[in-house]
Amino acid sequence: MFEQTFKNIDDVLWKEAGCTTELDYTEQSSWMLFLKYLDDLEHERAMEAELVGKEYTFIIDPAHRWSKWAAPKKQDGTFDHDNALTGDDLIQYVNTDLFPYLHGFKERASGPDTIEYKIGEIFGEIKNKFQSGYSLRDALELMDGLRFRSQKEKHELSHLYEAKIKNMGNAGRNGGEYYTPRPLIRAMIQVVKPQIGETVYDGAVGSAGFLCEAHDYMRQGDLTTTQLDILQTKTFYGREKKSLAYVIAIMNMILHGIETPNIIHANTLSENIRHVQEKDRYDVILANPPFGGKERAEVQQNFRIKTGETAFLFLQHFIKHLKAGGRAAVVIKNTFLSNSDNASKALRKELLTSCNLHTVLDCPSGTFLGAGVKTVVLFFEKGAPTHKTWFYQLEPKTADGKPRSMGKTNPLNDNDLKEFVELQASFAESAQSWSLDISTLDDSYDLSVKNPNTPEDAPLRDPAEIMDEIAALDAESADILATIRGLI
Repeated sequence: MFEQTFKNIDDVLWKEAGCTTELDYTEQSSWMLFLKYLDDLEHERAMEAELVGKEYTFIIDPAHRWSKWAAPKKQDGTFDHDNALTGDDLIQYVNTDLFPYLHGFKERASGPDTIEYKIGEIFGEIKNKFQSGYSLRDALELMDGLRFRSQKEKHELSHLYEAKIKNMGNAGRNGGEYYTPRPLIRAMIQVVKPQIGETVYDGAVGSAGFLCEAHDYMRQGDLTTTQLDILQTKTFYGREKKSLAYVIAIMNMILHGIETPNIIHANTLSENIRHVQEKDRYDVILANPPFGGKERAEVQQNFRIKTGETAFLFLQHFIKHLKAGGRAAVVIKNTFLSNSDNASKALRKELLTSCNLHTVLDCPSGTFLGAGVKTVVLFFEKGAPTHKTWFYQLEPKTADGKPRSMGKTNPLNDNDLKEFVELQASFAESAQSWSLDISTLDDSYDLSVKNPNTPEDAPLRDPAEIMDEIAALDAESADILATIRGLI
């Protein structure tokens, strides 16, 4: 039911002149979905308060509640078309009354960790792109059919929203930066194993895929009320620079059951890592920082190792923000392993001397759609130097064991990473895995090691030798044919 509703909303958006890309579709769906969710949440809390004889104080004023302007109802519960804003009146109300009112929550909120502050942040960043009030009315009526009243409904909606984020990533352009393949994230989490009571951080949060998957992993089993509260309020933290990604991250986490996400809308790299204190550190870091960005000189001044490469600055940020004994899994371009510039060599030395880089997962081309680069995942622990690093070369195969090319119609799946997770637990050696003694490296700390278990390609043969062999085979064939003729 919900899936068809999402498709119908996309059909409305496709016909809307103000929405031209998958990014627009996701953005516009997100703000409507958020307000519908908030209305359901408020009514649920009001009913719970009434059951115990208390009065609930609504966050949204009566005039701006979803049930007033988006989906007014008659006393019998049916839609009240006579009192529903539409056309130019609806667009004017949304743009000049509703959005400014919602943005004002940022100033009125008691602090950045409140849902009021998140409302203000979201509607200060996002813009209504509907130009037709009739299209918007159609979309609102479809959105009103969604329900968030049960865990089952929220679970189904979270999967549909994830699919929307994935479609946005597959659409190309800059959509791919919001989407990390979920099978890869799940494998990273299975290696790092975050536990209840630990803090989990992503400084390049994107659509919050890492935090949502970590939540699902940690939510398993029967948890106490205290554990659930810790998971809800004191576990997941993130930062995101881009407005659309910030909004999507908030909505994604809410749908995964985290009502007030601890996501800050800020440029992570604007922080001077020399000022990081113990209270700013985390137990677990999971991230896929953006590739190939170029940072200005003033941003580079926040880091000990100066480089314009965004991902390399993020890696320094993550190392600094990890607690002693903390664990991290970070996606980065595979050129990090071998770049010969001074910044790359210094960063590899920093990582290997301050952390135990125990595992490197080498991902195949096509893992990240549209990214155009090969990547590796670095798994490390803070506080002790690296002595040995275990490498795994991921080579997805078909059901009959043949190499499988990656692509939009043939993406990475959980089964592709099953062997990696199993072998990594004991750092076992196999045709795809091996270990490197760090003491054998020179002062460049080059980690681009070829798989020693791959059979050597046969050396190229001399052309004259090949021609002689062909001539010998031809002569042998002629002899056999002459023998056969003699027998006829």
